[in-house]
Amino acid sequence: MPGEIDTPGTLGTGFCGRVDVKPGSCGAFRGVADARFRSLGKHKEMAVRGLIRGVLLLCLWSGPGTRLFADELFEVYYPPSSQPGELVLGVTYTIWIPEGNAPLRGIIVHQHGCGTGACRGGATAAYDLHWQALARKWHCALLGPSYHQQDSENCRLWCDPRNGSDRTFLRGLEDLARISQRPELTEVPWCLWGHSGGGFWASLMQTLHPERIVAIWFRSGTAIEAWEKGEIPRPEVPEAAFRIPMMVNPGAKEREDARFRGAWTGAERMFAFYRAKNAPIGMMLDPRSGHECGDSRYVAIPFFEACLSLRLPAPGEADKSLKAIDVGAGWLAPYLSGEARPAQEYRDDSLKATWLPSPGVAQLWSQYVKTGEVSDLAPPPAPTGVTLVSEGNGVRVEWTAEADFETGLAGFVILRDGTEIARVPDKPIGRFGKGLFQSMSYHDTPEKPLPRMRYLDTTGGQSAETRYEVQAINSLGVRSTVSEAAGRGSRP
Repeated sequence: MPGEIDTPGTLGTGFCGRVDVKPGSCGAFRGVADARFRSLGKHKEMAVRGLIRGVLLLCLWSGPGTRLFADELFEVYYPPSSQPGELVLGVTYTIWIPEGNAPLRGIIVHQHGCGTGACRGGATAAYDLHWQALARKWHCALLGPSYHQQDSENCRLWCDPRNGSDRTFLRGLEDLARISQRPELTEVPWCLWGHSGGGFWASLMQTLHPERIVAIWFRSGTAIEAWEKGEIPRPEVPEAAFRIPMMVNPGAKEREDARFRGAWTGAERMFAFYRAKNAPIGMMLDPRSGHECGDSRYVAIPFFEACLSLRLPAPGEADKSLKAIDVGAGWLAPYLSGEARPAQEYRDDSLKATWLPSPGVAQLWSQYVKTGEVSDLAPPPAPTGVTLVSEGNGVRVEWTAEADFETGLAGFVILRDGTEIARVPDKPIGRFGKGLFQSMSYHDTPEKPLPRMRYLDTTGGQSAETRYEVQAINSLGVRSTVSEAAGRGSRP
């Protein structure tokens, strides 16, 4: 029977819930609780439902030491509001927090686009193993908003943050900080990734909160043409907004697509407007995609990595403000394709050139704009925590693994006594890009159902000496080293 931990009042004001814990040598427990509390200040008396799904990995080793991994997921939901200036659509914010008690250093926001399908896609953003690898490396949280917008409703009710989504976003961070007991969530800076309407939202958020933003990636969406055409109020663009590293990333097929051509022309206009002021902005054409996200994450994640490295204050540093970008220390490349070189060596018009934050990103950009792919032959991290559980007439193999930071996680090889017996999944699905363990949607988010790291061996013939091992495979087919072996004597 699972153990039970009652947690009244420990996870937030008025929180009361129960977490079921399954004991064992290495397993997982999920806590599901319903928290109701009163938010503070101008939102007085409004009850908020905070649905906490904490996926906590509890790995215990035999011997004198015990090691606890505690990646956590929290959710808060806000219903539609009828109050003037507030968000008229419902929204759910899901946040993933890496293990460790050190203060978080930032939040990576993965914002979906417009419509019912995109909103559903956003619901799984915080579960993405590849984006989690970036967040874990920099001890950041990963936030996936999911607006409750129907296709018949105007997307700009939320993707223009001045219509209430900015206030609700900040409120969500306050409430998530309280529920998770991570007060720094209200203060740490953000990396903003936005697709389509999410890029529209991010381009307006940088006019409202430039001092909070580490970097922005606009995948097929900005708001600049909407404000230039008078479709929305023109924002005041503060000087600080021109110092944020940014990348506009349209798909080549959008250029001739009647429906999505605005994503292409908007990217061109955004780039020209900011680069003319020597802003650190780049243009990365995706040569193989249209409005879908394709494989752009293989450059977006390293881009954020480079910007986090350049801008985050060191842990414990007294000055918490973001470090300024030295535009002249970056790399420059011809507008759409070509060889990137250090900015000081660039001889053409630098204010029409793509800006790149590091030599590593410059190399990836040069590869991607030509082929839509990047190359990296480094092996992924090896799986850990392999355990065996008897199940019916078979043996269930379970393990944990992290995605390869550069090239993601395509799947696993299951070895029995050194011989490959299966792959999980048998054949990775890649409808909009490379086939991965978590199949990617149109919106760069994992598709449901989310896969689990397990395999049931029903071939028989196991003995007390049978040993199982697992290897990870990245998106380029490179295998990790094998995990430590687990035998039939392992405790479930």
